[in-house]
Amino acid sequence: MHQRVTRLHGELVAEHAPVTYGMVRAHTATLRGAPSEAPPRPPTVRQETGWLTRHPTTLTEEDRAGLKEVLARCPELDTAAGHVHVFGEILTERLAATLPTWIDEVDASRLPGLNGFALHLLRDLDAVKAGLTLDRIKKIKRQLHGRAGFELLRKMILLQ
Repeated sequence: MHQRVTRLHGELVAEHAPVTYGMVRAHTATLRGAPSEAPPRPPTVRQETGWLTRHPTTLTEEDRAGLKEVLARCPELDTAAGHVHVFGEILTERLAATLPTWIDEVDASRLPGLNGFALHLLRDLDAVKAGLTLDRIKKIKRQLHGRAGFELLRKMILLQ
């Protein structure tokens, strides 16, 4: 940078401009100035993971905007986010019957991380389904207060 200022100063003096080296150096420094506003920092992996795994109603407007931007840049992540959202609904609403359809959809999307997860769920599908319905079974048993046998319990569960 020093050489450029020296050269510019020399050219100005040759044209009989009333400038000193310090004036030329100060002026070029102001032209360079501070860089324009730096671009915003990209979100961290932790932030993105939080955006994807939290319930959408808990996200701030800023989080929603960040998530929208990230998903727009990566179609695979957008697909994965959809699968994660549906899986969250399956868990919170205890929709065990929809799990095989979800596993098939994940398998069709060919997303390595989710495919592996879905495969593990499929291997223990009966146990996963039982885990999603166990609280309901306990609730029905409490309602019966031991007044009925296994057959009535079975019928009540199958009817729901």
